[in-house]
Amino acid sequence: QVQLVESGGGLVQAGDSLRLSCVASGRTFNSHNMAWFRQAPGKEREFLAAIGQSGANTYYADSVKGRFTISRVNAKNTAYLQMNSLKPEDTAVYYCAAAPPGRTWSPRSRLYDYWGQGTQVTVSS
Repeated sequence: QVQLVESGGGLVQAGDSLRLSCVASGRTFNSHNMAWFRQAPGKEREFLAAIGQSGANTYYADSVKGRFTISRVNAKNTAYLQMNSLKPEDTAVYYCAAAPPGRTWSPRSRLYDYWGQGTQVTVSS
């Protein structure tokens, strides 16, 4: 069992940057593939990025490739999402998720068993 807590959201202007953090409890963080999703009002949860257990492999949705960067520091039990050149359409609640140990990454949210509570990101024009 792992518990996830996101932070770093806020209100920013278009073109600004934010870095989201996701801190995990427990001693098994480095056995989980991690991902970031977001959900805007009235829309389905959207996959953004995923990262392998060691951090060597990363995967991105086309919608954020080149603007967002996922990373992790296993010694700190923390995953990050660096978001640059933010746009109003990036406004959403952002969630980090952990796959069960041994399960590979996926863009499908239902394959992740552990979720944080979410952090709001609002981008004004």
